[in-house]
Amino acid sequence: MCAASASPDMENMDKRDQPFMTVQKNDTSDNLVFRMKNELRSIKYKPVDYQQLHALTEAKKLASASTELKIRKAVQTSKISKEQTLIKQHKQVWWQEHQRLNEVRCKMESEIKSLLNEENIGNECLSDLMNFEQELSEQWCTYLKNVINPLKQLRTDLKYRQHHISQHSYSHSESNSVKVLEEVDFVKKQLKAAYERLRLEQQKIENYLSDWSLKTLDHSSEERSNLLSEMPVELETLECPYPDLKFSILNEFCNFTEKYQKKLQDFDMQLEDIYRNFQLSDEDHWFYQALVDQYPRDLSGRRTLYLDMLQRHFPHKSRHDLVEHEKYCDQYHFAKEQRRILISSWSKNRRDFIQKAVLTVAEACATHRMENMLVKDRKKQQEVCADLKAKVIQWRAHQEEVARLEMEISARRREKEEEKEKLWKKKELLQREEKKKKIRKYWAKKEQKWQEMEMRDLQHLEELKKLMAEQSVKDRERVKYRQELLEKRLMEKKEVTLQEALEEAEREKRIEALRKQVAMVAQFDPVRMMSDTMASKARMGIGIKEEFILQKPLFTLNTYNEQQGDGTCSLEASNRGHLSVFYSSFQFYHTWDAQQPAKKVSGSYKSQIKIPADSISVESSLPGLQMATFSLHPHMDFSQYVGTERERE
Repeated sequence: MCAASASPDMENMDKRDQPFMTVQKNDTSDNLVFRMKNELRSIKYKPVDYQQLHALTEAKKLASASTELKIRKAVQTSKISKEQTLIKQHKQVWWQEHQRLNEVRCKMESEIKSLLNEENIGNECLSDLMNFEQELSEQWCTYLKNVINPLKQLRTDLKYRQHHISQHSYSHSESNSVKVLEEVDFVKKQLKAAYERLRLEQQKIENYLSDWSLKTLDHSSEERSNLLSEMPVELETLECPYPDLKFSILNEFCNFTEKYQKKLQDFDMQLEDIYRNFQLSDEDHWFYQALVDQYPRDLSGRRTLYLDMLQRHFPHKSRHDLVEHEKYCDQYHFAKEQRRILISSWSKNRRDFIQKAVLTVAEACATHRMENMLVKDRKKQQEVCADLKAKVIQWRAHQEEVARLEMEISARRREKEEEKEKLWKKKELLQREEKKKKIRKYWAKKEQKWQEMEMRDLQHLEELKKLMAEQSVKDRERVKYRQELLEKRLMEKKEVTLQEALEEAEREKRIEALRKQVAMVAQFDPVRMMSDTMASKARMGIGIKEEFILQKPLFTLNTYNEQQGDGTCSLEASNRGHLSVFYSSFQFYHTWDAQQPAKKVSGSYKSQIKIPADSISVESSLPGLQMATFSLHPHMDFSQYVGTERERE
């Protein structure tokens, strides 16, 4: 019963809630709705406050509306800023184009003036141009006088009347304003009529110029097509000795031009097809081309700028149409450029072909001339050979006659020469006998002179031998005398050295005796050695009874005196006192090696002071003085130092 009663209620509730349900349904949503409806009066679900929900929705709507308004404002500001940036870029491009056009205009005007001011003014075209320029200047002056100046005057009058009306009453100004408006309307009508007349004249002139440009273009295209079809005059007027060669050249040129004609026709058809697909009229296309050319190729965002400007000037055309027209224009320019390249390549190849043809014909003519010259040369050579053969036969006969005559003459000359040779031999024998006699006499005289010279040389040799024997005796006596003197000197030196050695030995004995006298003998005392010294006790304060006196010495010290001391001290003192040598690096260097006592060498202490280069070398036998070498001035007096050493000894 419960289930049966619940099912129709559920169906009615489902039908009632249908408008509020979403399109997408699933089992979970159906179960949720069923559970909420069954437990509608339970504590889990609270009653809905529709006024509060309405207020919340209104607040959300207001917030969404404000955000939408902000978004629209942001979009509007972005559009305005984008528009301003585009206009700024347009202005920059327009200003550059304006400057360029002004420069071009000034340049063209200067060129026209220079052309008109040249000496060839007598030309009819130039005189017509000057007359036309004068007419234009007169028309411009009349236009300024009849149109521009009255307009300026009317403008100043209107400003004055407006200022005057603002100061006076309104009733008085109404009558004047009506008259002013009528006058302004009349001027507007006149200007409109004048502008319309000028526009018609401009259109007429433009149409006339466009017709002339089309005629010139058609004429140029016809000329080009005629050039492609016509045979060049250079090839027609060629004079070739070989007809086959000329025919092959002309045939090759025809084939060459036919290929280019086909390509040119294809380009013309392609240009016509592209021109038919243009989305703009001729005037609009001209305006489109001028506008696109204003923007330089290296400008960033060039396409965006000129498309924006085209949309401004052609509002009735969509962007798609403009883009399509741009695509067709690019195709048209590309095809036109390809056509121009084709024509330029054709003209270049045509010129090269004509040059090659002329060169080949010239070479053929040259070969033909060479062949003719060779034939003529062969004939001349044959004639010359016949003449030469006859001359050679005649020359041989003459030569044989000349040879026979020469043989006879040479035989006669040979006989004469043999007779002359016999006579010359006889004379030669006689002359030889005379010469032999003269030679014998000469050698006899020469032998006598040699014997006399030999006797004289032998006498001189004996005299020289006697002199040399006497000189050798004198030399032996001199050598003996010198040897005796040398032995005497050596004996004296030996005696001196022995005396010095004896003196040195005696001095060493005396020094050794003095050393023994002053020698200090210390006894072995280990207690004294291990105990504190008086200095350490005084420093530690042990055994002090009386007050410390600074002038009193702490302890006695047994040392060497000045005479018993080291030799370096006396050397330094003598250097300072007697030699006036101050303590320097020189003295330090040469006293450093002498700080230690000298070692005993062969029973004596020896030291040597060497003074190199301009120097004095002194050798002394001093006890305790090591070998020291130092440099002194060559004029220094060393006797004082030697005296001090002797005193110390």
